[in-house]
Amino acid sequence: MKRVLFVCLGNICRSPMAEAIFNRQVLEKGLEKSFQADSCGTANYHVGDAPDPRTVRTSLKNGTLIRHTGRQFSRLDFEQFDLILPMDISNRSNLRALPGAEKFDEKIMLMRMFDPDQSEMEVPDPYYGTEKDFQHVFEMLDRSIQHLIEVLEKESPAT
Repeated sequence: MKRVLFVCLGNICRSPMAEAIFNRQVLEKGLEKSFQADSCGTANYHVGDAPDPRTVRTSLKNGTLIRHTGRQFSRLDFEQFDLILPMDISNRSNLRALPGAEKFDEKIMLMRMFDPDQSEMEVPDPYYGTEKDFQHVFEMLDRSIQHLIEVLEKESPAT
């Protein structure tokens, strides 16, 4: 089983949305025995919190249910996950700055590397934005994750 970890700053907007989209798409494709996802933040601001209400509303509006409680990245995550996908360069830098991270650098890839329509490399943080910004992030993550799953399927075809 391939394990994927989505990472943002506080784990209440982008990363739980990405986790929920990934889980929905995996379920729709019948791949739940092949792939598993989680999400976390590099900061501890929202440990134990539910996702931002705008994240939940936007996701539900797009047919995606979120079941998540905020947590902070742990160094054990480097060992427990096959792929670690920070939403932006700042969070990638935070991960790479952790002691021992250099051994796991090949696992850390920006989320937008999987976006076929990418114009930049970061998923913007919608926290200080509007519902429209949350919708924009949802659409960006939805297409990126669709491509991510296609790549993962090619790497580890179902047996």
